[in-house]
Amino acid sequence: MCGISGLAALDGRADERLEAIERMNAAMVHRGPDQGGTRRNGPVALGARRLSIIDLPGGDQPIANEDGTVFVVQNGELYNHRELREELVRRGHRFSTRSDTEVIAHLYEEHGPHFVERLRGMFSLAAWDAREQRLLVARDRFGIKPLYYRVASGLLAFASELKGLMRAPGFSHDVDLDALGALLAFNSIPAPMTIFTGTRKLPAGHLLEWSPSGEVSVRCYSRPRPAPIEGVRRESADELAAELRERLDDSVRAHLVSDVPVGVFLSGGVDSAALTALAAEHSDAPVKTFSIGFEERSFNELPGALAVAERYGTDHHELVVRPNAVELMPQLAETFDEPFADSSAVPTYLVSELAARHVKVVLSGEGADELFGGYYTYVADLLAPRLAPVASFVRPLAERLPSSSSRVSFDYKLKRFVQGAGLPPLERHHAWKEIFSAEARAELLTVADPGQTDPLGVYRDRFAETEGSELLARLQDVDVGIYLPDDLLVKTDRATMAHSLEARVPFVDPVVSDLAFSLPTEYKVRGLSKKRLLRRAVAPLLPEKTVRGRKRGFSIPAAAWLRGELAPFASDVLSPDNVRRQGYFDPAAVTSVLERHISGQQDLSRQLWCLLSFALWHERYA
Repeated sequence: MCGISGLAALDGRADERLEAIERMNAAMVHRGPDQGGTRRNGPVALGARRLSIIDLPGGDQPIANEDGTVFVVQNGELYNHRELREELVRRGHRFSTRSDTEVIAHLYEEHGPHFVERLRGMFSLAAWDAREQRLLVARDRFGIKPLYYRVASGLLAFASELKGLMRAPGFSHDVDLDALGALLAFNSIPAPMTIFTGTRKLPAGHLLEWSPSGEVSVRCYSRPRPAPIEGVRRESADELAAELRERLDDSVRAHLVSDVPVGVFLSGGVDSAALTALAAEHSDAPVKTFSIGFEERSFNELPGALAVAERYGTDHHELVVRPNAVELMPQLAETFDEPFADSSAVPTYLVSELAARHVKVVLSGEGADELFGGYYTYVADLLAPRLAPVASFVRPLAERLPSSSSRVSFDYKLKRFVQGAGLPPLERHHAWKEIFSAEARAELLTVADPGQTDPLGVYRDRFAETEGSELLARLQDVDVGIYLPDDLLVKTDRATMAHSLEARVPFVDPVVSDLAFSLPTEYKVRGLSKKRLLRRAVAPLLPEKTVRGRKRGFSIPAAAWLRGELAPFASDVLSPDNVRRQGYFDPAAVTSVLERHISGQQDLSRQLWCLLSFALWHERYA
């Protein structure tokens, strides 16, 4: 795992910008504390920070082919690099290391820009072809690893994190108001937007090409998508469960390839428990597992995690969280570069800190819910057409229910359901998850031009691409393409890399996803039952209580904290003076959100966390 950076100058004076590459590299030393390197060739300068995982002594970056005409930097891991290496050796290529990054240089020689289509793994990378004067920058098909870029004043600059890109010459810190609107709607900022005007995320599965003529093109090279209705698998549940178990086993085995120990984030739910079980089967020594819990009983998952750990004899480590948000939330603002308002970043950050004391690599269960139907929103998607008339009748009663601070409480779910049940499919899918509604955003924002883009447009564009597939699969695809890469995978990448820890996500692998995308709706969600085929597939591996248990994850009791020990902190950060000074939100509207939550009128913890995250980020970066 690494952090990469690069500069490509139209004027050909990249040699004068090696100092800038050094600064960009230094800003990302946490991503790769083991080695740092830079390389200039013609108009291009590349930099990398390395966290040594494979070929510890020989994989320093940037790395080149035999004659030094192709230079490569990579952030990530390639799980098929051994197979690709054997193929390339048969074709006459000579290798000087065992590094998976060197495979990229030779694969590019063999296949040109199409080399990315052969890669199985998580990566962002850059390859400079000195002969053809061509720079290629790519991101893996699911967006597991990040890549930011900026084109301005004849200079292309890119980096794994914004804090690296900010060190590039001429970087602008102007806030993108469309991105701010998206943050208020989603709690994160979807690609290709970033919080900064003119700076962009390279979308998942995309390739950027640059030449000294100044031409920059971005194209999609891979777009995983659900099968059309006629392509849905129709075998029995037992047959498909057996196939899924084999595919997941293959993925876990590939994700365990490492020259350093690999652990597992274990929440006690079925996803992480399955990874633990399969990792234990392929490991000679006890697998190291890491869990986090809370004093609040409804959020404490340590007993479930311990049951799995004991079954497989793991070397288990636990942490009970007692938050000190005055210290932790500014740390998160520093870690995430742009405002990021998913409160589960807190336990992910803390469990990463715990794991980093023992291992350099962990497996994590991201992607299982999106691919196999693990969210209650999917249950609601299927129930809404039948219950919409009842929901309309119940809505006035639901809105009068008192607000609870317990985990995803009944009153919270009921209020969300009746709010969106009568909307069209895509709009109601968003309504159950949205942070601030369009009306609430309009009340909050005080800037003269609050942005022209409807945040929901990215949902609509994605949804339109899958016409002809089953409805639930299309809604899952929206989450796979937006929520997964721009929220969950961002959270996992930044929280782990802040502690120089590599996270691997075996569910987010074509071997697994190809099957998931072809499953019929009833094998994912039926009635109130979720992840039906996945549970059947891993049932032989796990305690029955784990298989039948409710969804678990590293979530926090944010509602209770913001009515208790965090309330003074929130009131201070979101004081009218602070809000007015930053200049984006109406102080009265922010105070209203704060007071309604603290008084117990509504659970507005997600809205408050969003406002807090932006305010703290603004103090650090804007």
